[in-house]
Amino acid sequence: MSLSLVRSRALVGLQAERVTVEVHLANGLPSFTLVGLADVEVKEARERVRSALLTCGLEFPHNKRITVNLAPADLPKDSGRFDLPIALGILAASGQVAAERLAGYEFAGELSLSGELRPVRGALAMSLALRSAAQGAQLVLPPGSAEEAALVPHARVWRARHLMDVVAQFQPGGPAAAADGWAPVAAQAPAGAAADPPDLAEVKGQAAAKRALEIAAAGGHALLLVGPPGSGKSMLAQRLAGLLPPMTVDEALESAAIASLAGRFDPARWAVRPTCGPHHSASAVALVGGGSPPRPGEISLAHRGVLFLDELPEFPRPALEALREPLETGQITIARASRRAEFPARFQFVAAMNPCPCGWHGSRERACRCTPDQVARYQGRLSGPLLDRIDLQVDVPALGARELMEAPPGESSALVRQRCAEARERAILRQGKPNHALQGAEIDLHIAVDAAAAAFLQRAAARLGWSARATHRVLKVARTIADLDRSGPVLVSHLAEAVQCRRGPGTAR
Repeated sequence: MSLSLVRSRALVGLQAERVTVEVHLANGLPSFTLVGLADVEVKEARERVRSALLTCGLEFPHNKRITVNLAPADLPKDSGRFDLPIALGILAASGQVAAERLAGYEFAGELSLSGELRPVRGALAMSLALRSAAQGAQLVLPPGSAEEAALVPHARVWRARHLMDVVAQFQPGGPAAAADGWAPVAAQAPAGAAADPPDLAEVKGQAAAKRALEIAAAGGHALLLVGPPGSGKSMLAQRLAGLLPPMTVDEALESAAIASLAGRFDPARWAVRPTCGPHHSASAVALVGGGSPPRPGEISLAHRGVLFLDELPEFPRPALEALREPLETGQITIARASRRAEFPARFQFVAAMNPCPCGWHGSRERACRCTPDQVARYQGRLSGPLLDRIDLQVDVPALGARELMEAPPGESSALVRQRCAEARERAILRQGKPNHALQGAEIDLHIAVDAAAAAFLQRAAARLGWSARATHRVLKVARTIADLDRSGPVLVSHLAEAVQCRRGPGTAR
C-alpha cells in the first residue's frame, strides 16, 4: 500500500488538536516533501526519520517520491512530536508495518538518530483532549511523556522506549512478544511528594499581615503587602500557598497540563499548588504568554496557585497593566492574525512593594530620605485601575530587634489552613464559588449585609472616594471575614476590618 494514515496531536494553546499524518509513496524523482504548515523543527524531521530508520536496519524508500501531509493544513505544527508518526507512516506505506493495525492509536515522540524516543511537551494535554472527546484511542508515547499522560483517569497509554519497540507491535504478522521497552502505563498519581511548604509559624509578629494572609487564602482575594525592606513581606507571601486548600483532581490536571506545555512538569509537584515569582525585569509577554504558536506565561503557570510579584512598582508598566484582565476574568486570550489561544489564569495574586524608593517612608525605625515628589512618582507607577483590583492592601511595619528576638512563634500553617478551608467550604455551599469570584447580582444575592453595616459602608466609601469596583471588593472581603467568624450576615465589625485591610500605598501611616 502506497498510502498510509497515522494519528497524532498538535498543540494550540491548551488544546491538543487532532492531526492526521498522511504519507504517500510514488514513483518519480526521489524526494522527501513535508507539507501542512510545519515549523522548522517539524521539517527537520526528514533527516531524523531517515537516519533513525537506517540505523535500526529498516528499509527507507530512497527510490520513491515521499510526500508527508500534516492535516489540517491551516493548523500550525511545531516541535519534534511528529517524528514517530511520520516514521510509522513511511513504514506502513512501504508495507513494513500493518497499516490497518495503526487505527485506534495516536502517536507522538521525537526520534534520536539511533531510534530512541525522547519526551515531548503537552502529553497531558493530549490525554485530556482524548478524554474530553470521549474517543477510545490509545496513546503511544516516550518515557516521561507516557507517565505524564497516564495521570488522566481511565487513560489508555503505552510507553515505548525505542522505534523498534513500536515496530514490533505493529508488524504485518502480528505483534511480537512484549519487550521491556513496550509496556502499558497505569493511570495513577505519582508516588513522590514535594517537600512541605514554609510554615507560617516561622513569621514572628506581624499579626495584621498574617490576618490579611488568612483572609486572602479563605476568599481567594488579591493581596498587596507594603512595608520597608526586611519587614517580612516576601516571607509572608511565600507562605500563602501553604494556606490554600488541597487541590482537587481536576485542578491538579489543569495545573499540570499548563506546566507540561511549558516543559516544566515535575511529577514530584503533582497536586501541589504552584508559586510563580518572576523577576521584576519580566516583560508583558513573559507574564501573559505569547509567541508563535502561543505559549503560556507566568500568570497561566500560576493557575490554581500563587503569583507573587516582588518589588511591584519596578515591573514595566505594560506588564502590570496586562494583569488587569486576568484578575477580573480568570483567563487570558492571546490573539494573533490567524488564530487565538486561551489560557486559564485563576491565580492567587500577592505582591510586595516598598512605600518609597529608599523604602523607609512612614517608618519609625529610620528616617526617609526621599522627597515628597519622589514618593509620589514611585507610588504613581501603580495605576488606579490595577490597585482597584487588589482587595487587600496592608502595611507590614518593620520589627524592632527586641520584638523580633522575643516574640513567640505564631500559629502553624496547618491550623490556619483548616480555618481557611472551612470558610471557603461555607462559601462554596452557599454560592458555588469562592467569595472573590462573585459578580453582579450575585453580590446582592449572597452577601447579606445588615442595616447598620450598610450605612457604615456608605459612609466609608464616600469619605475614602472608592469606585464601585472598590466598594464591591470590600463587600467580598467582609463576606470572607464573616465566613471565618461563622457568621450569617455581614456585621459592622466585619466591614470595619475589611476597610482597615484596604490601606493602600499613600495612606497615612
